[in-house]
Amino acid sequence: MRVAEWLLDSPRLGDNPNVKHLAGRLLKQPAREGVVAAQSRLGQLMCRECGNARDRRIGQDLLRQAARAGDRRAQRELGLVED
Repeated sequence: MRVAEWLLDSPRLGDNPNVKHLAGRLLKQPAREGVVAAQSRLGQLMCRECGNARDRRIGQDLLRQAARAGDRRAQRELGLVED
């Protein structure tokens, strides 16, 4: 989880599609286990970076779960996503 966040937040690495893919893979298991921060970051990543509707829908579901748990970042993102 920490490595994924570091990769995504790194100015040099964060824009690289391969790095984003790796970070998404690292966030997947914690998100499944209910880690709210992982759900929020993975949801954002999927909504912003994935080209197909299925992945965007999964991303929105992850953001909703995180928002219900009180994650402010997910709540803000949902405001952008669902408008």
